[in-house]
Amino acid sequence: MAGQPEFRRYLINIDSNSTQQLFTDCLVVGAGIAGLRAAIEAAEHLNVIMVCKGTLDKSNTWKAQGGIASVLNKADTFDSHVADTIKTGCGICDESIVDMVVRQGPELIVQLLSWGAEFDQADGRLATTLEGGHSHARVAHAHGDETGRIIAQALIKKVRQNPNIKIIENLYVVDLLTNDDNRCTGIIGYDAQRAPQIIWAANTILATGGAGRLYRETTNPEVATADGIAMAYRAGAVLQDLEFMQFHPTTLYVAGASRALITETLRGEGAVLLDNKGQRFMKEYHESAELAPRDIVSRAILAQMRKTEATHVYLDVRGFEKEYFSKRFPLINELLESFDIDIGSDLVPVRPSAHYMVGGVKADVSAETSIENLYVCGEVASTGLHGANRLGSNSLLEGLVFGKIAGQSVSKYKQGRASHIKHPMIKYQIPHSDRTRLDAADVRNSLRALMWRNVGITRWDQPLAEAQEIIRFWQRYVMDKIFDSPQGWECQNMLTVCQLMAKSAQQRRESRGVHFRGDFPDIDDKHFKKHIDVSKEK
Repeated sequence: MAGQPEFRRYLINIDSNSTQQLFTDCLVVGAGIAGLRAAIEAAEHLNVIMVCKGTLDKSNTWKAQGGIASVLNKADTFDSHVADTIKTGCGICDESIVDMVVRQGPELIVQLLSWGAEFDQADGRLATTLEGGHSHARVAHAHGDETGRIIAQALIKKVRQNPNIKIIENLYVVDLLTNDDNRCTGIIGYDAQRAPQIIWAANTILATGGAGRLYRETTNPEVATADGIAMAYRAGAVLQDLEFMQFHPTTLYVAGASRALITETLRGEGAVLLDNKGQRFMKEYHESAELAPRDIVSRAILAQMRKTEATHVYLDVRGFEKEYFSKRFPLINELLESFDIDIGSDLVPVRPSAHYMVGGVKADVSAETSIENLYVCGEVASTGLHGANRLGSNSLLEGLVFGKIAGQSVSKYKQGRASHIKHPMIKYQIPHSDRTRLDAADVRNSLRALMWRNVGITRWDQPLAEAQEIIRFWQRYVMDKIFDSPQGWECQNMLTVCQLMAKSAQQRRESRGVHFRGDFPDIDDKHFKKHIDVSKEK
């Protein structure tokens, strides 16, 4: 197995003697809520370099319309938030992690307020709304549907003000570097001028975000190509729960347009789903109707689309007053107006899209991975908080809490300074391949379509097996090549992670949370009340 191209240790040739090098106490890879919060925390005691593949405003956090869930009013309780999270996670949440994250939430949100995050207020206190799966109104928003951007801007401002943090934008991290003792010693990447750079780090925090771009239909920005999961896998880290990809039920469905998310807060405040005959249908699928968990709503929409032979369903927002809607949901209002959709008279066409990677690089309570000196936080991590299905608006909460934890964990290592980094010189040479070169862009497009068809909202054994067979074929002609641009490296990362996702989905012969098997439609606690771990074969 070790000779197969998909198990190559590094994607590029490396000669550390001839490569520009930087040194730091702590390296943070990624600039969403988790990476930003981790950098702020680590910089209390260490020098930090933060890198991101694009600019600081290109992240899932920045695009997040939905809010951040936390116990923020007297009618709510920690126990209730914990119970809702565990119920949605379908039996495989780590209850101690859930309790810890939920209890740290309020304090960190108040801290964000003190750093300038302008959360919506009502009667002089934080306003909260109800979302699917929550038993109380506990979701805080900022500027209506711009929560992610407002939080990110506050954290970015805080990062830029800290002299201990150096920001490097437009640096594509190709691989994590490790030594013979299974310690992470930093990264190798390429900057905007395509010059290679090695950053040696006493400790590295991986906060690279999600994997929605592995699917044809997704809410995620172009940067979400599962790079962090793939590079951690090549380095030997244990991955967990890769079969659990959450699909958001309602994204705008307009031919030729990208799939823009339509926040479920609309359903929390009264919007309803209608089929192409104008009939409400969610009550047929779940007693909570439009407020059922996301996986149930997504499957119900697909089932209704098949039943009515339609390409989409509709979200009815005609019950909202126009003036209120424009102030409460300014981004969505602007989006709908750009497509000449009048909320007073028109229905909003929607369908599900890939939204959130529940699984990722396995992390413990301290954000540590199975590789020494490598930490992980945010969507790229699998902490046990979400189980088999993420409760809405718990993602920003997790990024905030585990970002802080990762920064704290790194700071505890007084010996973890750049002056103490012990790293070998690296000279890694990839043999030349005479195999046919496939076009990486074509492979990416075909791969995303394959994942949508075969590893989508409803899975079956044969399509899952076929997906792996097709991906192995592409790997044979792509993984043996040396690319010199992010498009090629992303394609290699996507092939790696898609294969692991399809394999994990085939192994879980039951339906749990966001993973639904048409051939095994029931939960099987006897055999599968557990996580599925994946790691590179040595």
